[in-house]
Amino acid sequence: MTPPLRNLLLSTVLIALPATGFTMTEVFLLPPAPAASAQASPGLGDVTAYSAIVSDTQAIAATGDLTAAEQRITDLETLWDQNAGALRQQDRAAWGAVDGAADDAFSALRAPRPDPARVAATLAALQGALAHPVPAAANGPVQHVNGIAVTDESGRALPCEDLVGQLQDSLSTRTASAQVADLLSRALERCTADDDARADAFAAQGLSLIQG
Repeated sequence: MTPPLRNLLLSTVLIALPATGFTMTEVFLLPPAPAASAQASPGLGDVTAYSAIVSDTQAIAATGDLTAAEQRITDLETLWDQNAGALRQQDRAAWGAVDGAADDAFSALRAPRPDPARVAATLAALQGALAHPVPAAANGPVQHVNGIAVTDESGRALPCEDLVGQLQDSLSTRTASAQVADLLSRALERCTADDDARADAFAAQGLSLIQG
């Protein structure tokens, strides 16, 4: 190999070594990128509008005007119900956690004599559920009425819309008996009043009669 060619090759190697060394340093010293969690919950998306209504309600309740606070929380109920189907589909567990907290706040503000301390506590819990909609930990077996589940593993009543919907679907292809029709009517009335537990019980009784 001639001296000029040897010098050219040597120069090329000396130039390439630092770049190669830097690349190898990156490979061996940089920590691996964290893997995305396959178990991550999709969540409920942007809940800013709901949270803003709760904040307004808290501010109004803090003044002592619980009547006005109840009127403002009704805006949340309307908006939440409008989007309930899509929210349940997006993340059923997160929806259930927020829905339960919302029902508690509605009940506190709509009591015959609202307790300011309970109102404040339920509104704070609702705001927390919106920020971190994690369902309660399991604390007991699922409850049943006539063999039909009416609660989840945490003991929370299932969304009444689900069981009432199942009962209505079951009646779409048959004529309801007077007893089943009465149970459906009671379930609908209690579901409209946000009384999931009793609505579920009525709906479960109706379903059990149809299923025999």
